[in-house]
Amino acid sequence: MDVDVTEAVRQLLPQLVARAKEVDATGRIPQESIAELVDAGMFRMLQPKWCGGLENDPSLFYEFVRTIAGACGSTGWVTSFLGVSPWHVALFDERAQRDVWDEHPDALVCSAYAPVGRLVPVPGGYELSGRWHFVSGCAHASWALLGGTVVSETGQSVDIVTALVPRSDYRIENVWDTVGLRGTGGEDLHAERVFVPEYRILRNFDVALRRGPGQKLNPGPLYRMPYGTMFSHAVTAPILGFADGSLRVFLEHMRDHTRLSLGGRTLTTEQHIAVGRAESEIDAALLQINRNLRELYECARRREEIPMRLRLRARRDQACGTEKAIRAIDEVFGAAGGISLRRGNPIERAWRDAHAAKVHSANDVNAALALYGQGAFGIPIDDMLV
Repeated sequence: MDVDVTEAVRQLLPQLVARAKEVDATGRIPQESIAELVDAGMFRMLQPKWCGGLENDPSLFYEFVRTIAGACGSTGWVTSFLGVSPWHVALFDERAQRDVWDEHPDALVCSAYAPVGRLVPVPGGYELSGRWHFVSGCAHASWALLGGTVVSETGQSVDIVTALVPRSDYRIENVWDTVGLRGTGGEDLHAERVFVPEYRILRNFDVALRRGPGQKLNPGPLYRMPYGTMFSHAVTAPILGFADGSLRVFLEHMRDHTRLSLGGRTLTTEQHIAVGRAESEIDAALLQINRNLRELYECARRREEIPMRLRLRARRDQACGTEKAIRAIDEVFGAAGGISLRRGNPIERAWRDAHAAKVHSANDVNAALALYGQGAFGIPIDDMLV
């Protein structure tokens, strides 16, 4: 697939900016925006080449997510989650991948990884039941990755897995009404005694070890990256985009305001400082995150075992990257004064979106720091987000 994603995304930004207020007000991303992102190639960046995907370096994917999130927070968030799912699907058995992409190469896949589903073994596969919350972008997806626990005949938990389920096998309940990320459509999904064939089940244990049956079809370095890195960075990338976007809006507004003021109004020292602090927080986060992604991808490219210390550092810096982004947005929100208070303006939206996104479990800074500390002391680590 010959797609210049850079140019296509650049051309999309004005439309996304123009629709952002409507997305926040109506609580939904227009299908037009999703179709444009599909055409731009955003959802093929981490998709395997065999079905027309681009298999890009993940750093490039997260960069574009940040750019889109800076234009419209909800659109950036959904783009990130729907865009990272093809990476996970590529680890499944080839038959599962072909179920998704053979007839519809642009099929979108949403995800809800909390293992709240219950899978009972039956001939040829499993029977899945459950209810999953906060499934971002599910209205635009034709498949879902759903977490669950395999139980024995006696009801004992024996394994944690992810099931790949078509849209026809689950029901969406519209419950999303939040203070931030309003357009992300994080609805509830329900499944009741749905049959899932064995080949559409992937063990979390195998994924944590960076292996999956899909690697036979997809041997490239992208599919040897850690799940914990790929998923957690899909959470932080849009939040950094919120921060950078709000800062750009603030700078543009204040420059225009200064030019139009009688005699040229002078900005306060506190506003100068806020810009410096915000820029520094964003730069620091990106420097650490991009360094880690580069080193991880290089290990995967060389087919080397990725050191646990590097994986822990990536998790540490991802969570702290969100923390830095929140501090940057708070600086901008405070420095903007009255202009940040009107509901629906870009700075206010970014502030709400960021604080809503902050509560995602991948952004638990203390948990990430504790894991890093445990690793530093040589304590064995068992965590899917590493």
